[in-house]
Amino acid sequence: MRTRDVMTTEVVVVSPDTGARDAARLLAERGFTALPVVDAAGAFVGVVTETQLLRDRLPQDPRFLVHGEPPVPRKTPGDVVAEVMTVPPVTVTPNTDLAEVADLMIDHGMRSVPVVHEGRLVGIITRRDMLRSISRADWIIEAEIRHRLCVVGASHRWQVEVKDGKVSIVDSRDDETDRHVAEVLARAVAGVTDVHVTSSVRA
Repeated sequence: MRTRDVMTTEVVVVSPDTGARDAARLLAERGFTALPVVDAAGAFVGVVTETQLLRDRLPQDPRFLVHGEPPVPRKTPGDVVAEVMTVPPVTVTPNTDLAEVADLMIDHGMRSVPVVHEGRLVGIITRRDMLRSISRADWIIEAEIRHRLCVVGASHRWQVEVKDGKVSIVDSRDDETDRHVAEVLARAVAGVTDVHVTSSVRA
């Protein structure tokens, strides 16, 4: 599967001159962990995360200072998104393999990754998007595979069985090329973890 198969295309974004407090409010209200940043020309320029918006923004409780404890040194936080966002951020393309996206998220501790094509934001993919894809019901996966297989023969030609995301396809004919196409089509279906294609024709 590719990123385009599961990504979200309607993305909430902010601009570089959006106030940091406004961006924080947007994250809190929407339950997001990050927001893509797009400039006035529509170009993707960065990402602002909840971590970046929290850094140095909460003042130390003055009650601790009463007891003579020294204040923790803090930097002055940025007022606008441009002053706190990540540039350049980690991105993927619509054609990036989902396995690669998953490894990227795990290795970098990311919950979401912007999807960029030719400098423009075209979507965003989250851990939840990928979890949703691998948890689809077997009967839904089977129905989608059967629909896709119609392009390489009548529906009665193929026997399809799906169990826990593992797909078994039996071809009633003996066409190696068609079986290869069937495997490619099945592997592109969200929720599929493995595909095995055989022929019912015996030599």
